[in-house]
Amino acid sequence: MSLTLDAGALIAFERGDRAVVAIVARALQRKQVLAVPAGVIGQVWRDGRRQAPLARLLASDLVEIEPLDDARARAAGQLCGATGTSDVIDASVVLCARARDNGVLTSDPDDLTRLDGTLRIERV
Repeated sequence: MSLTLDAGALIAFERGDRAVVAIVARALQRKQVLAVPAGVIGQVWRDGRRQAPLARLLASDLVEIEPLDDARARAAGQLCGATGTSDVIDASVVLCARARDNGVLTSDPDDLTRLDGTLRIERV
């Protein structure tokens, strides 16, 4: 299963969480593309000098950064409106996973399942 990574997954990866590092390494070994919505990077990026492992992951040819352009931002806002939620970045994670038929690697499955109860979720 290909994966979309949310902020919790990237934070866990950056901290060296063994389970998350193993999941990411296995996906990359299998040449599976990992998707990361651009807004998620904004949530976790603080000091690139201290985030070398994360920077290397994001620079991988097998990691695709999903832009948060006007169309995606409006779709995320609509999804929030339809579900009575307010986190546009979580909504962008859901939209990214849907568009790619990906599962989501997350530390907070409850917020994502409020947006889409059919997502395949792998909790970190």
